[in-house]
Amino acid sequence: MADSHVDWFENIGLAQRTEVGGKGGSLGELVRAGHPVPPGFVVRTGAFERHIEALERQAPLRGAVERLDPDDLDALRIACGALRERVESAPLPPEVELEVLAAHAQLCSQGVATVAVRSSATTEDAVDASFAGLQDTYLWVRGAREVLHKVRSCWASLYSVDSVSYRLRKQFPEREVAMAVVVQAMVDARTAGVMFTRSPTSGDRSVITIEGAWGLGSAVVSGEVTPDRWVLGKITGEITRRDISPKLIRHVPGDSGVEEQPVPQDMRSQPSLNDEELQALRNVGRAVERHYGCPQDIEWAVDKAGRIQLLQSRPETVWASKQAVPVARAADNPLHHVMTIFGGKR
Repeated sequence: MADSHVDWFENIGLAQRTEVGGKGGSLGELVRAGHPVPPGFVVRTGAFERHIEALERQAPLRGAVERLDPDDLDALRIACGALRERVESAPLPPEVELEVLAAHAQLCSQGVATVAVRSSATTEDAVDASFAGLQDTYLWVRGAREVLHKVRSCWASLYSVDSVSYRLRKQFPEREVAMAVVVQAMVDARTAGVMFTRSPTSGDRSVITIEGAWGLGSAVVSGEVTPDRWVLGKITGEITRRDISPKLIRHVPGDSGVEEQPVPQDMRSQPSLNDEELQALRNVGRAVERHYGCPQDIEWAVDKAGRIQLLQSRPETVWASKQAVPVARAADNPLHHVMTIFGGKR
């Protein structure tokens, strides 16, 4: 559907990263590999380009970013505030709006009442840099008009101070940066969290670390609650560590979006996952890692019926980047090292 501004998860994969971003491509990969993923679609980068082109005809936007100094924070804040306002307040191109409205109506016809609207930048989760967390996500979004607004808000978050300064420091060419947007059915999660298919603390690839807490995963990702933590043998399934934390609050859906709610007293010290669910997550993590061929950082949720749903999977970057750094610079002449040693003994 190259001529469309919208595409469904089952039609895309990482091969289309430049059109659907890292998050969109990964969700498509998961669906096509048979993993449980809430249904949804992606507003492709072509829609973003149409929106930015219309703004560029009025006044420079990408050129304005390229002229910024990442060390001049005052100028950066002023410029980014103005850029975000321009992107968020401008109307969508009419053809883009019609396609998004049609796709949202189709999603609602499947019984979906609320969605997550999530940024999916083309540079997100790249091998040499991680944009994760620099762009915005909106949970429990109701109504077609609000979805349209949140799509523009996601695009606008590409011009946040953090995102712009990151790109400038990494010297990403601004004209190669684009934003797709994921619109995905919300999971009313009983428990949610993250799973690492290698140890985030030691880099050990023989274990899987699972972190989870009651309610929506936003409480875990934001750091507002200390999650329960388990370490399992990747092959054996042996649970070698159980850290059950007191979980005082949880994020739950409310009338105006996501709300913070106290956890009932009798649930606060209870593990948010049972052993059967831990083993099911381990099996999913192993399968996802096999599919991608490298360790993964996976966001997951368990719904009120006890079903596992995958919300995102991206390459683990911390230990991968450490392993990518050579211990010493390779010499142009392989004999130089030997000659230097002997030369030093004279």
